[in-house]
Amino acid sequence: MNTNTSFPKEKIKILMLEGVHPAALQLFKDHGYSDIEVVKGAMSEDDLCAKIKDVHLLGIRSKTQLTKKVLDSADRLISVGAFCIGTNQIDMNSSIENGVAIFNSPFSNTRSVAELVIAHCINLMRRVFEKSEGAHQGKWMKDSADSYEVRGKTLGIVGYGHIGSQVSVLAENMGMKVIFYDIDAKLSLGNASSVKSLDELLQNSDIVTLHVPELDSTKNMINESKLRKMKAGSMLINYSRGTVIDLQAAKAAIESNHLRGLAVDVFPYEPENNSEKFECPIQGLPNVILTPHIGGSTQEAQENIGLDVANKMISFLETGSSNGSLSVPALSLPVLSETHRLLHIHKNVPGVLSEINGLLSKMNVNILGQYLKTNNQIGYVVLDIDKSTSPGVLEELKKVKSTIRVRSLY
Repeated sequence: MNTNTSFPKEKIKILMLEGVHPAALQLFKDHGYSDIEVVKGAMSEDDLCAKIKDVHLLGIRSKTQLTKKVLDSADRLISVGAFCIGTNQIDMNSSIENGVAIFNSPFSNTRSVAELVIAHCINLMRRVFEKSEGAHQGKWMKDSADSYEVRGKTLGIVGYGHIGSQVSVLAENMGMKVIFYDIDAKLSLGNASSVKSLDELLQNSDIVTLHVPELDSTKNMINESKLRKMKAGSMLINYSRGTVIDLQAAKAAIESNHLRGLAVDVFPYEPENNSEKFECPIQGLPNVILTPHIGGSTQEAQENIGLDVANKMISFLETGSSNGSLSVPALSLPVLSETHRLLHIHKNVPGVLSEINGLLSKMNVNILGQYLKTNNQIGYVVLDIDKSTSPGVLEELKKVKSTIRVRSLY
């Protein structure tokens, strides 16, 4: 990190919403940022539009909706940290058009989710929640009927990414046989083996666990037809996205006893806050475990997410490095001494880099380092120039055609 930046750190305004972990706040403070406002919950669109006008860095979680209206109201916004896994709550096109760097932490809660999936494999097989509820009601349900060990059972993992592969390793350590299906070729861990189709996985698994992204292709991936292909008496776990399972079809499968257990943590509609009532079609069914989107909600995961996202935001602010950004093209940058560093974000159209270099040549600017990365919509140029260069270069760069944002770091 560069400690001698061209902007006074005490004037960088940071707004953190929705209870971002204190570790993130402390990291900003450790780097010299003091103007930090913390808001406990999410904000409405209108309230956020008014609040964000002079904010440089914004931290949110999954409930805050970062719409085009909000982003267009943010005159000084440099970066947004989504202190969570997904970014569906952010209008990514508007973020790109405004040159705002979006960072999230897609892998920091991997272990937390994997552990809970394994726990629910056992809970469903032993019907733990059903018997626990009975005990609370004074019923003594001591029997071995419909209770099984997970050892020797086949776990089918749909989506063998960071979470799915960790579930695989833990499951094998429990003595389970693991098969998996992924649309991309993946190297298996341990003794896990891939299968050629989703249908093959469903037909051969005692427990199926889903770990796929929310895409058009995954909407209602597990529907009535796919549920019929699952083994009679098998179980299903969804800790991925709420739209992946047709819950009405799942309800029918539980009621007919074709599915013997179901654990769901994510839903097509989720309450905006803890005071709003939660309703879904699979409430009140036997051996169905419902949890309020807590797969990654451990203190360890939240701390890891806080540190990961805050580090990315600070690095972008102080060095221009955009590694991990979902909006600004990713550049990993060295920090050079005795130079000025300028950042130029522009629409990705032909001729911009040529115009920048022509301008610098006319101003007799010595370029010591130049880095360029583009995506379909924008280009990102980082210039390290001689320290003796006139400060007027920054103003001239703002006049380059298709410029979105220009910033001086040091």
